[in-house]
Amino acid sequence: MSKKVVVLSTSLRSSSNSELLAKSFVEGARDTGNEVEYISLKNKDIRFCIGCLACQKTGHCVIKDDVADIMNSVLKADVVVCATPIYYYEMSGQMKTLIDRLNPMYSKDYKFRDVYLLATAAEEGDEVFEKAITGLSGWIDCFEKTSIKGTVLCGGVSSGGDIFSNTKLKEAYNLGSHV
Repeated sequence: MSKKVVVLSTSLRSSSNSELLAKSFVEGARDTGNEVEYISLKNKDIRFCIGCLACQKTGHCVIKDDVADIMNSVLKADVVVCATPIYYYEMSGQMKTLIDRLNPMYSKDYKFRDVYLLATAAEEGDEVFEKAITGLSGWIDCFEKTSIKGTVLCGGVSSGGDIFSNTKLKEAYNLGSHV
């Protein structure tokens, strides 16, 4: 059965390693018949949450930027994929800002059940990714029918394109083909 997959690529750098990992996942998902929407945060207007909590009353954010369109895509998806570079042992600031701004979703009906994390870092080791996983898990905990279904974590890649010599691209493709 075909699924609607939304891939959120949060790196602002063109041809970044996390973007390449995301595109490999997209290819795997599309090759197996899934409907995929790829959303790059590059050139998106995404402002910081101001903490007014008006969205909890109205179901909509008072800030007018690109987040409303992204949120509509996420709400309709069966699968949500977050791709991020790791900065200072944490998800990118762009990813965290987007997650904060998705606050209006908490009171809405949502379709997604499965969330995947794709992350790249210059450093190697499982501990490099722990805080990003914890941060994403904190967001997912707000959606009781949702869980992290899979991850591809690739350390040792700092310059754009370093990932081409890494087996993690194939792993991302395979994960995408099994959503």
